[in-house]
Amino acid sequence: MKKKTIASLQKMKHEGEKITALTAYDASFAKLFDDAGVEVILIGDSLGMVLHGSDDTLGVTVADIAYHTRAVRAGAKHALVIADMPFMSYATPETAYLEAGKLMASGASMVKLEGGEWLSETIRGLVQRGVPVCGHIGLTPQSVHVFGGFKVQGRDDKQALALIQSAQALESAGAQLLVIECVPTELGKRIAQAVSIPVIGIGAGVHCDGQILVMHDMLGVSANYMPKFSKNYLAESADIPSAVAQFVAEVKSGQFPDAAHSFE
Repeated sequence: MKKKTIASLQKMKHEGEKITALTAYDASFAKLFDDAGVEVILIGDSLGMVLHGSDDTLGVTVADIAYHTRAVRAGAKHALVIADMPFMSYATPETAYLEAGKLMASGASMVKLEGGEWLSETIRGLVQRGVPVCGHIGLTPQSVHVFGGFKVQGRDDKQALALIQSAQALESAGAQLLVIECVPTELGKRIAQAVSIPVIGIGAGVHCDGQILVMHDMLGVSANYMPKFSKNYLAESADIPSAVAQFVAEVKSGQFPDAAHSFE
């Protein structure tokens, strides 16, 4: 297998090949996912919920993400490794530059930030300083208290247009990848068509350029709850490698997500 890069993901979008992505937090699972052909591995601040047992992601620190990034990098030899920037670690551009540097030094190939057009200056500065950026719009878990809970976004025309404009603004600022979370299927399609960078969905419908799940959700072992958009692949498989292989196959074929795991 060849090492995955931003350029290879861009080529996949252009050729219509779906991108597979999973979160991981240690070397063993990172290697398992890497060997299965998963193209992107994210060290998500979801670790606050699935590893720490918190109700949200807000207590996760840059040190937490850096620690798990080093572990994942040790196991992932081919996948593109992305590290989440935790809550308030990019409150100002200057703060973002310093904290992103720590994550890149820990082995990340890209950092992910949650938010819309207001992040443009920060993204430009990061890219100018050699830090590739993945944006994240829609339901952004670090803003859960602003949203009043984990709620589907973009269901009315005004919200939908704002999310499309946010995606375009992030691309213009230099983001090279985009995650969209918890939006209706048709809006996921519109966003993927509105930008030239790869769009990876989580609860955003089958028309995105790829799909990502939290590994604990995908294996049905999350401590708190199972999101509607997730699927327990271990329930249908003999073992964990088979579950991962099934996830990859269903994303590649367009079988996942189906209507039962999407929002209309």
